[in-house]
Amino acid sequence: MTIDATTTTDYRTTLHIRADADAVFDAVTTTDGLGSWWTRATGSGETGGELRFFFSVPEPCVMRVDRADRPARVEWTVTDCAFLPEWVGTRPRFTIVPGDERTTVHFRHHGLNSALDCIEMCTDGWNTHLASLVRHLEDGAGSPFGG
Repeated sequence: MTIDATTTTDYRTTLHIRADADAVFDAVTTTDGLGSWWTRATGSGETGGELRFFFSVPEPCVMRVDRADRPARVEWTVTDCAFLPEWVGTRPRFTIVPGDERTTVHFRHHGLNSALDCIEMCTDGWNTHLASLVRHLEDGAGSPFGG
């Protein structure tokens, strides 16, 4: 019998944000919102749209918006990412749960797991930028890439 001890658990985290669910939804679906905590973005964050995210290379990371249901769910699929080709086919997801004083966000990046070479760098990146999302929504002081 062979036991495979490798783990390929997707990156996931839960955030508790002092902001209403609509504000969270806008921060992850509008180009102004995304640019306030992650990086400059162009395109449409509506269902069926496409978002292009710009980092330190000329080619953007492109994501198809599979679902954007206000205020509860945002789902993307990475369709092109020249500087991180391992991301192509992976699927970032935001599940937004309204609360009395805080909104809970369950974030999962399906396919971003320990089988990928970029896992450490990408985990650090998501940790940094999702903390920036919280600061943006709570204090108006996000730290986007290049900002």
